[in-house]
Amino acid sequence: MRPTSRRWLLGVSGAALLTAACNPQGSKAASGEGSSQTHTQTNARSGSAPVGEAPDGALGVNFNEDPSDMEFAEVSALSAKWVRGFVPMTDDLDAHPPAQQQSIARLLDASGKDFRTILSLKFPFLTLGQSLPKVGSKEMATQLKRVDGVLDAVMGKMDILTIGNEPFLETGKDERDARLNVFYEHVAEHVIDYRRKKFPHGCRTRLYMGALNRLDTKEGRTPATERWVTFVNRKPELEGLDIHPHVDSLEAAGKYVQYVVSRLDKNKKFLATEFSLVQLWEQHMGDKIPAAYAEKYKVPPNTRVWQVIGNAIEKPFPQKRWDDFLAMSPWFAPHKDYLTQQMRMFRETGKLAVATYGVTQIKSMQTGWGAHKKPWILNPLYANRTVRKENGKVGRTTVWFDSFRALQDSH
Repeated sequence: MRPTSRRWLLGVSGAALLTAACNPQGSKAASGEGSSQTHTQTNARSGSAPVGEAPDGALGVNFNEDPSDMEFAEVSALSAKWVRGFVPMTDDLDAHPPAQQQSIARLLDASGKDFRTILSLKFPFLTLGQSLPKVGSKEMATQLKRVDGVLDAVMGKMDILTIGNEPFLETGKDERDARLNVFYEHVAEHVIDYRRKKFPHGCRTRLYMGALNRLDTKEGRTPATERWVTFVNRKPELEGLDIHPHVDSLEAAGKYVQYVVSRLDKNKKFLATEFSLVQLWEQHMGDKIPAAYAEKYKVPPNTRVWQVIGNAIEKPFPQKRWDDFLAMSPWFAPHKDYLTQQMRMFRETGKLAVATYGVTQIKSMQTGWGAHKKPWILNPLYANRTVRKENGKVGRTTVWFDSFRALQDSH
């Protein structure tokens, strides 16, 4: 893997073309791999670092909040070793044990099957119409109690815990300033303190802050995002931060990468637990379908892209038809190597820990489908809701599936 160069960093916006088990209190720390055993164990005893081998340039799968359509056999068919999801930190955690939450339960199951796991804590204040809790308030105490419940269920069992999902999108616009930083920093300090007290001799679970959005725009680069990175850099207990580059081009993704790589300290890394060209797909939902596709499948030539996808949702296509639809679409076909190019960009920095890509088409992707529905449904590796099963095989987005497999083999 090539080290990051100043020339690469300056040009990265166009560079597209460029476990050890956790040792509970009183037990002996396990040694790490790929780093100095003495250094790892010394840091672990101080509570400043976990034990075990740190990830480096890995590519896994992401199910977000809904693992219902994800089968471990299908994950294994991709040669993936990492699985990621998030849990909403809502009042549902007050009513049901965290270990029974769908995302957490599936990740714990994955861990038991020797997959490596990432859990993100999602605080959906904007969706709930809530303001950020103030430190010392009853609302903050409620949030920290939920955090503790999740930590009791997952600390030492997950490989990575990410504090926050998309904080700058999940907080009211008028609070995306230092108030946001104060809340998430307080939660992070609480999680760090929990891990130090519960696992003084080292812990399998690594901690990240996540995830920064819209770093390809001026609006996404604010004093609050700068403070976010500064906080990560000054906390030795934090391994790094997460980014979610959902973009319209690889050049835009390069701006994300340049932002974090140029600011993170040399001993910090980044995750990319979500990434895609969904912003590009969205621009073309109103396009007419390709003439060749209309002729081959006897579809009215004035049919729009979003309508074809809607037809596939209503009555899943044969695999060949779905492949043809994408291959014949001039907005999709030129980007068939996107996954390969994006991972190359991430890995060439030398600072990627893990990236995870959408694994299945989940129910929310098709619910309320229409001309203005964001086309997340085009991203996943498995096209399980737009392609029918054939010979027992689940449908797939073939170009992503094949690229993903090749990227596992090449790393």
